[in-house]
Amino acid sequence: MVPCGAQEVDQAIQSAQSAFLKWSKLSGMERARIMLEAARIIREQREDIAKVEVINNGKSISEALVDIDIAWQSIEYYAGIAGTLAGQHVQLPGGTFAYTRREPLGVCVGIGAWNYPFQIAAWKSAPALACGNAMVFKPSPMTPVTAVMLAEIYAQAGVPEGLFNVVQGGAETGSLLCQHPGVAKVSFTGSVPTGKKIMEMSSKGVKPVTLELGGKSPLIIFSDCELDNAVKGALNANYLSQGEVCCNGTRVFVQRDILPAFLEQVVKRTKAIKVGDPLLDDTRMGALISRPHLDRVLGFVTQAKKEVREVLCGGEPFIPSDPKLKGGYFMSPCVLDNCSDTMTCVKEEIFGPVMSVLPFDTEEEVLQRANNTTFGLASGVFTRDISRAHRVAANLQAGTCFINNYNISPVELPFGGYKMSGFGRENGTVTIEYYSQLKTVIVEMGDVDCQF
Repeated sequence: MVPCGAQEVDQAIQSAQSAFLKWSKLSGMERARIMLEAARIIREQREDIAKVEVINNGKSISEALVDIDIAWQSIEYYAGIAGTLAGQHVQLPGGTFAYTRREPLGVCVGIGAWNYPFQIAAWKSAPALACGNAMVFKPSPMTPVTAVMLAEIYAQAGVPEGLFNVVQGGAETGSLLCQHPGVAKVSFTGSVPTGKKIMEMSSKGVKPVTLELGGKSPLIIFSDCELDNAVKGALNANYLSQGEVCCNGTRVFVQRDILPAFLEQVVKRTKAIKVGDPLLDDTRMGALISRPHLDRVLGFVTQAKKEVREVLCGGEPFIPSDPKLKGGYFMSPCVLDNCSDTMTCVKEEIFGPVMSVLPFDTEEEVLQRANNTTFGLASGVFTRDISRAHRVAANLQAGTCFINNYNISPVELPFGGYKMSGFGRENGTVTIEYYSQLKTVIVEMGDVDCQF
């Protein structure tokens, strides 16, 4: 893959600007019809897109199919909102009145991550297009393929040529996009260090940014929980997409009196996870994204062993029985027992299938420990006590709190972080605020009152 340089980036933005002038003049209902057609095409091509996503990313086909479904649901959801975008009328004294207009921003930039390539491209483009914007999207250079498929689908559905452009490349291409004077907004999903750089570069042009960054999320399991559900929640919180999920609940706090029973069940189920060919329907964990990333994740397990913590299962390179997969970036899912808050694996985002289990005694104690992090993307609590559930949710410093579940992401609900996990939101109606701007129009119906 040859990365796009200044000339290609400028060409993509100019093309998007031309398309924006046409698209923004359409009514919301006209935009909605085209977006609904794009969602229909995705549903029609669901299995083909999912297979390419597996090759693109390494996750299991069962998960990739869900990702594609969430993508078309997002486009369908914002198509439904497009026709409802409206301003407000305000009556003023003397017959004078004012109204507001919700207007698009222009050409928006989306910069995606490699863990959910197609889904993130849809999450960013759907609200942008619904509001009348154009988008230039840069996928991760690790997963360049499926964003191009989305661009082809939008074109097939009937958007103006250039409305959703894809540019390929790494940091240099991203920098060119953020600093281009023709860009009105930047939305980024990725790491905290890169997010800081994007924020700095965008600030030079006073561009608004949406940042969905990393996490080290707490999952709190109280002794009065439904244990089987809590175990399943912990598995969902740690092992989806090989653990390469920013909102994963990788710090699993378990109340001390149920810790042995929890560990017994979670280790048994973790050992039973089928790792291997991600294109097989019964595979539940595919390959990590790259060799350097696999080595990094395994390095966290090695460090945990040095800190005298027991590895209850996994944490080793995994070699599938299929000889064609022997060079793949597989590892066995890992459970670390009796972890402490000061351990490296508890403080830093691993982004792999490693669950750190920490015992706790009281609600007050665990809340203090759970919030003792620079991140704030997600959190979770399992308990039968409904008062406690809402009390804990209110006190957890995170953009999302799951009660008696984990890692579900309906497109109707806003998603985003507190603290260094970023700001702005994706999904839900609130995202319209981040892809539009408000103009106030004041209409004087009488004579002008002048003091001069």
